[in-house]
Amino acid sequence: MKPLLQVSGLNAWYGESHVLHGVDMTVGEGEMVTILGRNGVGKTTTLRTIMGIVRERKGQILFDGRDMMEVPLHRTAHAGIGFVPEERGIFATLTVEENLMLPPVVAGTGMGLDEIYELFPNLLERRTSPGTKLSGGEQQMLAIARILRTGVRLLVLDEPTEGLAPVIVQRIGEVLKKLKERGMTVLLVEQNFRFASRVADRFYLMEHGQMVADFPVGELPERMDMLHKVLGV
Repeated sequence: MKPLLQVSGLNAWYGESHVLHGVDMTVGEGEMVTILGRNGVGKTTTLRTIMGIVRERKGQILFDGRDMMEVPLHRTAHAGIGFVPEERGIFATLTVEENLMLPPVVAGTGMGLDEIYELFPNLLERRTSPGTKLSGGEQQMLAIARILRTGVRLLVLDEPTEGLAPVIVQRIGEVLKKLKERGMTVLLVEQNFRFASRVADRFYLMEHGQMVADFPVGELPERMDMLHKVLGV
């Protein structure tokens, strides 16, 4: 499998606080990779550092062979990486459709509105509703859909099921499986282990700002003792 994202020796700081300590990871093209770990171990910081939101960083980030370390934050999406933060970041005063149409299309592979509404029927029903009127689940769907329209090659998700009702979690899982069938590459941080185990191809386990394990979904049964110990799942 061709590597799409390669991270080597990544260190990151918030002021004087050294958060990431030599993170190494690879995401192959068309692969769905989940970072597991307890709260506070550096999972979200890893995503934010890859995106360039955290600028105090050292190491190497290659995306499709391109060095991303010096790419300005506002150019990261144009390079082909789309980020859905935990807080979702939709525009509350704009309608669903206005939110979808706002980001620029960075590649011709982006989904059209018809495709997005087929993938997210809830958004079709709410297309004229402002962001303030959406449920948490609808906001999450909108945040993901908005990125899919841009045509990015790597979708980065931070805690996509956090605080959502089980039926919405199930729907987001179905969407991710459909995206995988389309060849989309996905990197996500997820606390819901059961959800992650149903959608991911491979896992990284993180502790104290480092990746301490890397294994495919097929090894989950033999890794459960370790995961129980580290995650409390």
